[in-house]
Order: sequence, then C-alpha cells, then structure tokens
Amino acid sequence: MNEAMEKTSITLSDGRHLELLVAGMPQSNAVIFHHGTPGATSTWEAWLSEVESRGGFAISYSRPGYGRSDRHEGRTIIDNAADIEEVLKHYGISKIVSIGWSGGGPHCLADTTLFQSVAAISIAGVGPFGASDLDFLEGMGEENHDEFGEAVKGPAAIEDWMKRNAAGLAQVTSDEIIDAFGGLIGDADKKALNEGAAEGVAKSYRQSIEKGYYGWMDDDLAFVEPWGFDIASISKPVELWQGNDDFMVPHAHGYWLEKNIPTAKLNFVPGEGHISLGENQRGAIITNALNYLS
Repeated sequence: MNEAMEKTSITLSDGRHLELLVAGMPQSNAVIFHHGTPGATSTWEAWLSEVESRGGFAISYSRPGYGRSDRHEGRTIIDNAADIEEVLKHYGISKIVSIGWSGGGPHCLADTTLFQSVAAISIAGVGPFGASDLDFLEGMGEENHDEFGEAVKGPAAIEDWMKRNAAGLAQVTSDEIIDAFGGLIGDADKKALNEGAAEGVAKSYRQSIEKGYYGWMDDDLAFVEPWGFDIASISKPVELWQGNDDFMVPHAHGYWLEKNIPTAKLNFVPGEGHISLGENQRGAIITNALNYLS
C-alpha cells in the first residue's frame, strides 16, 4: 500500500465501526469508491493513488461485514448511503462523485440521493434483480447462477453456500486467482490478471473475509431485494462503463441501466471484461470524476 494512504475507521451513530482507506489532503470535494462483491478497501489502492497524484481527495471503505467493518444485518442498498453520509459529515465533505465497481454499482447509484452528490460512475455495475425486462442471470457464469439461486431462497440457504465456498478466498494467492474465478472470467480478464492485476484482486478478496463472510452474504441478500430508491428519479449525471467479455455482470445490465436512468450515459467498450475494464479505463474514468468535481 502507498505510504501516503491512511488506513482508519470511524464510529457511526449506531455504534458500528466502518473501515476506511483515505488518500490525499482532506478537502470539501472527494471521490468515494464502492468495491465489488466480495471486496474491501484495498480494491481501490491504485485508484486512490492516482486521485491523490492529481491533487484530489479520495476515500474507499469496506461495506458493513467486510474487512474490519462491523456487520449491518438486513441492510439494503439505500441503507449504505446513510453510512456514506456519516463519512462525509466526519470529513466535512460537501461535494462527491461516487465510483462503484460490480456489486458497488448499485451502491454508488444510491449515493445520488445525497445532496452532496454531483455524479455517479458505475463500472460493470449490476442491475436490479427481478426487473421484468432484465434477465439478471442470463450470460453470467455458472458460479453466479448457483450463488444467486441460493440467495433468493433466503438467509439460511445463502449462508450454507457461503460456508461451502467462502473459505477458499481467505488465503487465495495471485497464482490461484484465475482458477478461483472459474467460468466468471473470459479472455480479457485472464489477460489483465496475468499482466499485473492478480495480486490486487487476490489481496482485496483476502481482506474482504478477514472477519467472515457476512459482508458478502448481506450483499447477495440486498441484491435480490428492492434497492430502496427509484433509479428513474435520479437527476445527477450517471456514467455507465461496460464491456462485452464480462461473465460476472453481462453487458445487458449496462444497457438496462442506461434505458432506465434518465441521466445515464453508457460508455460501452468492446472487448473489455469485468476486471480489464477498470484496469484499462482507470485514467479516463478518474479524469471524468475529477471534472465533475471541478
């Protein structure tokens, strides 16, 4: 980790602790990063470093139950925005752009309900489960079919799935990460992992279940329930980034979100996967985020 970054935590109003990774000189404008499922603060280390190098202030956090963040049992997507609001109050932040990857996509969109939000950027972000015109699982790898098949059955079923599947990530290495993904990644992502992304992804996964699998489990349960806010009412600019070699969140999700969010613009990048998209488009996405803040 870059020594200029600060690993810290804050205590929320309900007594829970939220793990943070902060980069740059605190200021009134900030970029807020929402990791994927599973994930944790370290997902965004390279991104935080780049924001800081451009003079910005950036914060990533571990959602409740991940890393060292305390669990918030029964949380919904919109509940997470209340945690972010407390982070903003803690640092005196008055203007944010939220960036979310994968399972962080819905959470960054939820931030648009906050008055501090000026824009949101969702990278291969998942759409809502149960929408009549979106087949949530179509085009996903078999592993996602199994996982969400258990999530819709409820907490007991998905916890049984977690007990069988989560433990392997606790010690996963960069050499093992491609095999760990199985059918969830294609050629573009394998190339990105082989060219340097593997250790960062493996590190994030190890951190994500540092205290157990409940963050991951609670994410899955939140995804198969209503998000708690109306995306058709979003008035802040929304950027959607999506590739077509993605077997975790197929590009149909990006098209659906563009169609249903009035302010959305889809940046479709042929040939990119779920991981390669962020690796290869990082500079452009950060430039856009900082432009919104300026």
